[in-house]
Amino acid sequence: MLAKVLTILAIVASAGAADDFDPFIDIPFKRLKTSAERIAEHGYPAESHFVETPDGYVLNVFRIPHSPKLNGNGNEGESEAPRPVVLIMHGLFSCSDCFLLNGPEDALPYNYADAGYDVWLGNARGNIYSRNNTWLDVKHPYFWKFSWHEIGSIDLPATIDYILAETGQQSLHYVGHSQGCTSFFVMGSYRPEYNAKIKTAHMLAPPVYMGNTTEGLIVSTAPLFGHHGIGSTLLENQVLLPQNAFIQRILDTTCSNQPIMLSYCKTLAILWGGPEIGNLNQTLLPQIAETHPAGVSSNQAIHYIQSFASNDFRLYDWGTKRNLEYYGVPEPPAYDLTKITSELYLYYGLADGSANKQDISRLPDLLPNLALLHEVPDPTWGHLDFIFATDVKRVINDLVLDYSKAYDAGEN
Repeated sequence: MLAKVLTILAIVASAGAADDFDPFIDIPFKRLKTSAERIAEHGYPAESHFVETPDGYVLNVFRIPHSPKLNGNGNEGESEAPRPVVLIMHGLFSCSDCFLLNGPEDALPYNYADAGYDVWLGNARGNIYSRNNTWLDVKHPYFWKFSWHEIGSIDLPATIDYILAETGQQSLHYVGHSQGCTSFFVMGSYRPEYNAKIKTAHMLAPPVYMGNTTEGLIVSTAPLFGHHGIGSTLLENQVLLPQNAFIQRILDTTCSNQPIMLSYCKTLAILWGGPEIGNLNQTLLPQIAETHPAGVSSNQAIHYIQSFASNDFRLYDWGTKRNLEYYGVPEPPAYDLTKITSELYLYYGLADGSANKQDISRLPDLLPNLALLHEVPDPTWGHLDFIFATDVKRVINDLVLDYSKAYDAGEN
């Protein structure tokens, strides 16, 4: 019975993707809140900004300019020195909401704000906050003709330039989770001039080399999508797992705070994300269900599967003919990681099937300015624990923040 219900929901979700809908529409369940509203409801100031990329995508980024816990009443004095800036970037199928869900005590953006930082939350093209383009309609397949290469080579540079212009700073700290790490590695190697704009870069569960991943979905689909062929041709350039307002309201209402339903939804989450989410703060499930999955291009997923199949970190494989057209060579070129001169901090978990120890161990010899390679001591720490674990503040956030503050103290 459950399988039939989930199948029906999946069909409805897919069908709903064809409609042009407002992802923030009210329907008779629970109202979907934006990142700015989530921030404001905890008493923090929140701003919403829009960044236009050179190829026309409009990215909605959010800002916590300061903490209400500072300066008495939380208001910034006009004579106050500029706050150091940090940009925090989400992973695949996600959005800026993910880093906020653990609340003002345990979520990284609030921890940074309380420490005196000017906090910005990015959103990649194609998710629910960044589905506009100044000359392409979202229904046009060319709107979805991008992977994490474009996010790293276009979205991140545009976002960083906007933030630095708004704040008057010369450089910023960066924190990425999962795809937020992959795209940073793209930027640092493909747009190396941006390394000078980074103070410290913290990579939480970085999927770069993926030849040894044990993620079931990637391994099982590699024969179809690992090398360019009919599978990739049929799937590429379209929205994958679209965010559907009606289905999300059913899910986040069903995953209520009732113990029985929480247990049921955690079981579904483990079936979806694997046993590596065993440290998940299950009280977050209703909030996670509100906006996740947030929508991606199918090319992003295909690009990861190609990384597994090639056991290399290289540009998207379009097939020999288009590779020759785009790159001038029959095989996609590899990214040159030796060009990444940013001060890098790598964090990984032993139960992470997407970014595992064996693949990450290839990185240190290629990174000229690696400051830290940190293995989380907990052997059960998995991919999603870096943002959703009950103990994430102690295990990850405090460490990331301490290194950021140490860098800024050294500058001063």
